[in-house]
Amino acid sequence: MTQDIAPAATLPADHVAEIRGLRVEVGGSTLVDGIDLSVRPGEIVALVGTSGSGKTTTGLALLGEFPPGATVSGEIRVAGDGPVGYVPQHPSAVLNPTRRADALLRDIARTQVGGVPSRARRAEVRRRVLRAAAAAQLPDAANLLRRYPHQLSGGQQQRVVLAQALLLGARVVVADEPTTGLDPVTKRRVVERLAAVAAQGVAVVLLSHDLDVVRTLADQVLVLRSGRVVESGPPERLWTAPSHSWTRELLAPAGELQRKAAPIQSPVLCVRDLVARHRDGPRAAVEALRLPALDVRGGECLAVLGRSGSGKTTLARCLAGLHRDHTGQLLLDGAALPRSVRGRDKAQLAAVQYVFQDARASFDLFRDVLDQVARTAVTLRDATPAAAREEALDTLERLGLAAGLVRRRPGQLSGGELQRAALARALLARPRVLICDEVTSGLDTVTRRDLLDVLANMLQERGDLSLVLITHDLGTAALADRVVVLEKGTIVRQGPAGAVLPDLGAGPFRR
Repeated sequence: MTQDIAPAATLPADHVAEIRGLRVEVGGSTLVDGIDLSVRPGEIVALVGTSGSGKTTTGLALLGEFPPGATVSGEIRVAGDGPVGYVPQHPSAVLNPTRRADALLRDIARTQVGGVPSRARRAEVRRRVLRAAAAAQLPDAANLLRRYPHQLSGGQQQRVVLAQALLLGARVVVADEPTTGLDPVTKRRVVERLAAVAAQGVAVVLLSHDLDVVRTLADQVLVLRSGRVVESGPPERLWTAPSHSWTRELLAPAGELQRKAAPIQSPVLCVRDLVARHRDGPRAAVEALRLPALDVRGGECLAVLGRSGSGKTTLARCLAGLHRDHTGQLLLDGAALPRSVRGRDKAQLAAVQYVFQDARASFDLFRDVLDQVARTAVTLRDATPAAAREEALDTLERLGLAAGLVRRRPGQLSGGELQRAALARALLARPRVLICDEVTSGLDTVTRRDLLDVLANMLQERGDLSLVLITHDLGTAALADRVVVLEKGTIVRQGPAGAVLPDLGAGPFRR
């Protein structure tokens, strides 16, 4: 690996970070090519582009991190009197699953407080942890921080990691999709917090697919395509008068989804008297979900909406057999469905498939993506390896992933690319019910439109497939026939999408 990282003293006086001529190659593929980036104190610089355009590679370069086996050239300069904070797109990747959320925050705070352990020191550590959690917009932090990462929603995990970066006192924070998986109300609060962080003189490098957030927050925007900057400037200029054709395509408003309403069929998956809990300590348990009844009908798309922590992901994990701490019944075609995946047979496992919000955590980092996608058909449908690979390649190509790309290991794919690979893997089981947990949250506008079109066509072609969409995004929910809204673990509204979504757009889900 070749690196030319100049000392911080060579930075211009009004800069806290600078990249010049960055080029990163892995295995003959160029990830970024000639990237220039300058960041001043208190400035928010946004990088936008489709999945795989080089945003995360550029952001991680400020931390001195590169993909394994990378060849790196160019210059990277960062101010030396403070660390570079990082809020990753997949927060679970930096949260230890065996430790409660507050453990890491306390570790950081202890290094800042110093001194001999005492009651006063412990109180100051706790004060700093709770202050950082509040700054990251984590509600009820005293209780939530006692949970393990898997007991937190994706949005809650992300805010824990943001609190970590704020505790570190960084001069520069690289925020990789910090609003991914957040409802509009919580998203607005995160936007306000990042703006407040910048107002205190901390520079923010924002990597985002959320163009509304970019337009609201950014002082400067760099548009990336295939590892190169094709256009840059202040957001108002780019939005009103983009000069590059790719910028115009990326910023184009999404059209309305067109899908015929599904004919009413009998329920495929039924929930009866479901009460799910999260452990909140060695003995205590907190009720996270209470649903007297919910049916998923054959051939329909059901959208489940709600703010972060409302119980959406807990419901999805119960349906998929990934959350065992619950009572009540799950019925598949009228027959009892075991609560845990460990008790389900091949047919039951294939029938209910789950696509995780954090796709990277669901892949083995040491095996090719194609092999892992194809393995589903071999394991659950007894397909031959050759037939499974052929079907996997076809499905991946339909989702926009080329054969050369999917023969790589997961670490060489972007978050959005891995999310589409995870969808392909689930589809190879030929499920009756497909549960998608925020599958569009990490995608750019172009890829998101393409993926929703694929899902709409798939529902049309396979009349027996039911789709459960866990989402905060009303545009994604427009694909649904029916909508369920959760709040504090209970259903507060449900009905046809055409009747429910317009009200939500004017209510608690407005941006």
